[in-house]
Amino acid sequence: MVGVTEYGQLMSTAIRDLTRDSVTHIAFGDLFLEELRASREEKMRGTGIELLFPLWKRDTCSLAREMIEGGLRARISSVSLNKLTGEFLGREFDRSFLKDLPRDVDPCGELGEFHSFVYDGPMFENPIPIESGAVTETHGNLQLDIRARS
Repeated sequence: MVGVTEYGQLMSTAIRDLTRDSVTHIAFGDLFLEELRASREEKMRGTGIELLFPLWKRDTCSLAREMIEGGLRARISSVSLNKLTGEFLGREFDRSFLKDLPRDVDPCGELGEFHSFVYDGPMFENPIPIESGAVTETHGNLQLDIRARS
């Protein structure tokens, strides 16, 4: 797992490379975390890159259903054990998954309740063939190693 310091260094390098390559816009999938958006805006200030937040303030119940109905395919790669049981790890992000979520869990995992790995959808030319690897536990989170099958 990447730490905060390492993430900041990786982002600084990426931003430098993007500006060198004449990138003018970056889109983020943030939904409603004001502090996260403010942090992104602060870090990008002065780069000349315009930030786009096309999903900002979207209803996450509707958005989750829309993504699934639109053909997005994802596997749950991490769960926060203070919100979900390990039984959710490795599941498909589908209608059944949404139906089984506890009421206090955001259907898009926006509060860190879960993370997913998208491997197919209308934005893909071909699906990524995947396989599940080891499960690890770190700081109250279960992570499933999902990798491309060779």
